[in-house]
Amino acid sequence: MTKLLASPFSSLLAVVFISVISVVRSCSPSDQTALNAFKSTLSEPNLGIFNTWSENTDCCKDWYGISCDPDSGRVTDISLRGESEDAIFQKAGRSGYMSGSIDPAVCGLTALTSFVLADWKGISGEIPPCTTSLASLRILDLAGNRITGEIPTDIGKLTKLGVLNLAENRMSGEIPSSLTSLAELKHLELTENGISGEIPADFGSLKMLSRALLGRNELTGSLPESISGMDRLADLDLSRNHVEGPIPEWVGNMKVLSLLNLDCNSLTGPIPGSLLSNSGYGVLNLSRNALEGTIPDVFGSTTYFVALDLSYNSLSGRIPDSLSSAKFVGHLDISNNKLCGPIPTGSPFDHLEASSFSDNECLCGGPLMKTC
Repeated sequence: MTKLLASPFSSLLAVVFISVISVVRSCSPSDQTALNAFKSTLSEPNLGIFNTWSENTDCCKDWYGISCDPDSGRVTDISLRGESEDAIFQKAGRSGYMSGSIDPAVCGLTALTSFVLADWKGISGEIPPCTTSLASLRILDLAGNRITGEIPTDIGKLTKLGVLNLAENRMSGEIPSSLTSLAELKHLELTENGISGEIPADFGSLKMLSRALLGRNELTGSLPESISGMDRLADLDLSRNHVEGPIPEWVGNMKVLSLLNLDCNSLTGPIPGSLLSNSGYGVLNLSRNALEGTIPDVFGSTTYFVALDLSYNSLSGRIPDSLSSAKFVGHLDISNNKLCGPIPTGSPFDHLEASSFSDNECLCGGPLMKTC
């Protein structure tokens, strides 16, 4: 059999090809320098995550939580989450704890599309203002830390941002007006901070937004009418703020809204009938406000609530008989109001406990075991 010998030209091509592969898979030196500076202000003592960040290894291959573009070798993702199912956490049998602050050197990672540094409990300091220069950023998740300061004023520069999660920190200040220009934003979570001021009047400009979780802050003012045009909004949580005024009728006409938490605010006036006749809600919580008037008698065969909580208000009158015709009501709480009269029979009343009706003026029958 004739043995085929590689030509000098083919051998040269092989060398060039291997060299190219080696180049494209190597971490950008400037990015590796930026990551080392980023690491220098953080401490993670329990899991040894940063032990993998060795200057003698390629940050695109061996560094925990780092991903790169295979063609350019630029760092595209930092994914460091303190609560994870990753093997390094399972082996340690614990969630992670990291302290320190976010070094502005992270802004040198100009190809970054995802920056996740979440659920570490001990990271403090402010978000570096230069973060808004990361033009390719699609995910910014810093939840579950002790970050202080305000949301960067020019957050609106991150025109590709789809997820902004700053929940469970110690942030203050108002929602920046530029935030409403984030045309690609789909998930906004600012829960459990100290964010104050009113919800921006043009909040409804966030047409792609499906989740707006703003509970447990210090927000004031009323619900902006612009929200009525948010056709993709499925979850709206404004619980435990200082939102005031009446609940607008248009809230019940929103197309896909299925979770609405407005509990623990300063809302007044009656409950709009459209809110209770809407067949799309799964969870509706209006508890601990100053709502008054009667419960609208608008329930029907398409009414479906996983949870309906109207407790701790000043609602009066009878429990609507139409509620017994609802398709499904899993949890109902109308306690601590001024309701009166007999509790209807049938579903959902036959599976509810007395606590769902307690502390009203003169309710009787049903699980209260009180004769009408």
